[in-house]
Amino acid sequence: MSEIPWWALPLVAVVFSLAGAGMALLVSARDEYARSRAKRTKRWYAERKEAYIALMTEFERATYRLRAAYDGGRPPPGPFTYVDAVGPALMKVRLLSSGQVRSAALAVHLLIEKLYGERPTPPPGVEPEKSVREMLGHVPLVMQQFEAAVREELGIESTPPPPPAPPPARGLRSYIRRGAAPVRAEESRITG
Repeated sequence: MSEIPWWALPLVAVVFSLAGAGMALLVSARDEYARSRAKRTKRWYAERKEAYIALMTEFERATYRLRAAYDGGRPPPGPFTYVDAVGPALMKVRLLSSGQVRSAALAVHLLIEKLYGERPTPPPGVEPEKSVREMLGHVPLVMQQFEAAVREELGIESTPPPPPAPPPARGLRSYIRRGAAPVRAEESRITG
């Protein structure tokens, strides 16, 4: 007879079932953590991307309004028009972005705000219209720095990824693997 007590088999079964349940719990918790982390990363990327696009759009609209006003000979819109339009988008970027993006966004904002404010006094010998036009010409340059900072933060590359490698050829190699004898070049010259 066996010297194993009667209660050993149920005890071993209970221990292994508890260990299995614990492992299942750990694996499901790990998977849930990985899923939630991926979801948070996607949300982080989407929130920032949306905020940056909204701010860039408002900057472009503000610049267009100024250009249209100066080209039409009308006075530019008031500064509160600009602040009301750009304010919400700028606040989102200030809250969500890194220091480099925030600084670049504020540089664009201050330049456009200066253009919407009182007419800047030009340097001596420069016509007031030319001074404003020069400052308007600087807006795309400063915007370019903002865009570069956004690309760096979001990891957007300006070059496309390399094309995928072509799939392996299935012609002659698969024919040879199946056991068919390949036709030699000499035989094909003789018959052909």
